[in-house]
Amino acid sequence: MTADLIRVTRALISVSDKTGLVPFGQALAARGVEILSTGGSAQQLRDAGVPVTEVGDYTGFPEMMDGRVKTLHPRVHGGILARRDLEGHLAAMKTHDIPPIDLVVVNLYPFEATVARGAPFEDCVENIDIGGPAMIRSAAKNHGFVAVLTDASQYESVLAELDSNDGATSLALRRRLAASAYARTASYDAAISQWFAGQNDETFPARVTVAGSLRQTLRYGENPHQAAAFYVSGADARPGIATATQLQGKELSYNNLNDTDAAFELVAEFEKPAVAIIKHANPCGVAEGESLLDAYGRALECDPVSAFGGIIALNRTLDAATAEQIAKLFAEVVIAPDADEGARQFLASKKNLRVLLTGDLPDPAAPGMTVRTVAGGFLFQTRDSGRVTLPDLKVVTKRAPTDQELADLLFAFRVAKHVKSNAIVYAKAGATVGVGAGQMSRVDSSRIAAWKSADAAKAAGREQAGTIGSVVASDAFFPFADGLLAAADAGATAIIQPGGSMRDAEVIAAADERGLAMVFTGMRHFRH
Repeated sequence: MTADLIRVTRALISVSDKTGLVPFGQALAARGVEILSTGGSAQQLRDAGVPVTEVGDYTGFPEMMDGRVKTLHPRVHGGILARRDLEGHLAAMKTHDIPPIDLVVVNLYPFEATVARGAPFEDCVENIDIGGPAMIRSAAKNHGFVAVLTDASQYESVLAELDSNDGATSLALRRRLAASAYARTASYDAAISQWFAGQNDETFPARVTVAGSLRQTLRYGENPHQAAAFYVSGADARPGIATATQLQGKELSYNNLNDTDAAFELVAEFEKPAVAIIKHANPCGVAEGESLLDAYGRALECDPVSAFGGIIALNRTLDAATAEQIAKLFAEVVIAPDADEGARQFLASKKNLRVLLTGDLPDPAAPGMTVRTVAGGFLFQTRDSGRVTLPDLKVVTKRAPTDQELADLLFAFRVAKHVKSNAIVYAKAGATVGVGAGQMSRVDSSRIAAWKSADAAKAAGREQAGTIGSVVASDAFFPFADGLLAAADAGATAIIQPGGSMRDAEVIAAADERGLAMVFTGMRHFRH
């Protein structure tokens, strides 16, 4: 029967990441623990004066094949896997001179980091650990008698338990460590399998594993009765919320993280200085400008009511002048690649404002994968990295767009890519002037966007809505002419849409009748 407390008399240490190795080894030695170790770990401990027995000396079998074979030996795995409560196991240990190993300390070759730095195929393969996962899994399986550590962050708690239990570990601790160990080997194997699938050009392999490391336990999820946590994959170095440093402000919530991700992905679409203001994962204002200050003012103008309590994303280093204006608005989060010292000082006065700096922008054209859960499974798809440029546009009306209309059409379509379907975006001079999102009919989105634009104009004291003389983008085709006519009634002069409806001819005829210019993209951007 498994005992609760197991005294640690012998430990095996073989770590790639040597953070905290020497102090931990010294602490074990001071507690009378015999230490077995390998290669660089043994050398570092020995250099620090910690008594160490090399695994090769312990097994009587030298390391070989450039270190590929060193711990794969019965004297190692027998000492880890042996159950101390079974006579047969104890007899085998005695017959074959296999001492028990009570503590296994292993972290793995840095495969993920090797892949992340773009190492050649051969280097990646050589950084696939074999002995390490074998020892970790052996120790975790035999957690009734063996404690297994896979990360330096666990050293302190184990030492504390040894002190409180007269040199022993408890079953409760060993079970927690075993669970962590299996999670580590699972995520490691997932990273390897995903990398190999990519090497073989398999977008969707027969089996797939989603792995992540806990970054933060959140206060709650979308609603207070839901629990939530933030995990990072480590496999995708895409700049954003996973790479960001939080300068100040309250803890980020589930909704903050979701909305901030949406805002930063949107603002990265633009080459000029740009600002996106997001509310509930939808933009309420987006603008390009000659400066961030100019872009911010124009983005806020689109829908200043919805901007209250929103997320502000910028695609340039935040400057003091823009930060001063942002500080006048109640916002939940500001995210940018960086911020100058003046900007940091202005925003510091807003103690609760969360400020995130990512170091860079995500590439909107880069490949990648998105995943969401459904009952009993997952939906995987490639990231929507599609981008429409001027040569992609097909003029389908009698009137062709002007150069300014073309620029605004492309701008509006990039924004529409990040608006929940059915999406309608009115834009003028590189700024949104009305956004309709997430409606069950496209005509309703057209009308809502125009209505909000009229309200914004009234609040600003302007005589006419921003939609007058604007262009309009639709994320998918107009199934009927009514959505287009609603846009025309709002004052739009040009339309961009994917095309492809059975009623395209009817829609084109309606545009011609109103004197509108319309272009087809051949690409839609549903976002559900």
